[in-house]
Amino acid sequence: MIFCDTSTVAKLYVPETESVAVRRRLESEDIVYVSELVRAELMAVFHRRLREEKWTRADFSAAVRQFTADDIGGFWTWLPLDGTIAAAAARIFASLPETVFLRTADCLHLVTAVQHNLPEIFTHDKHQIAASQALGIVPVVIRSSDRVPPV
Repeated sequence: MIFCDTSTVAKLYVPETESVAVRRRLESEDIVYVSELVRAELMAVFHRRLREEKWTRADFSAAVRQFTADDIGGFWTWLPLDGTIAAAAARIFASLPETVFLRTADCLHLVTAVQHNLPEIFTHDKHQIAASQALGIVPVVIRSSDRVPPV
């Protein structure tokens, strides 16, 4: 059982250095938790690749289809993004030391982990890695020597 943010989930659909290792790790887990925030953020990642012409429309559509198939197939276990999470995030910002750089979406992922008693977050986001410790969450980064050529 693991909890992943969007930066890790995206590596399943966007070929990057860590993609092979991420896929191996996630496929070996019995439960892969993700926040509902991943749905919107992942589509934004896909759209950015399309907008920046790193992907064709066919590449974009294939990634959306694969994500949808994984979702329908039960690969992801979705944790709600509700008013409780938003309220807790607001409280975090009210008490966060001024030295901690924390973006809203990252805070929502971290608060989701806290609310569901998940001690770790699998992330590849440098800002989230740095901020996670302020909330008592251990960041885990999946690294790989496997090389996947960029698209």
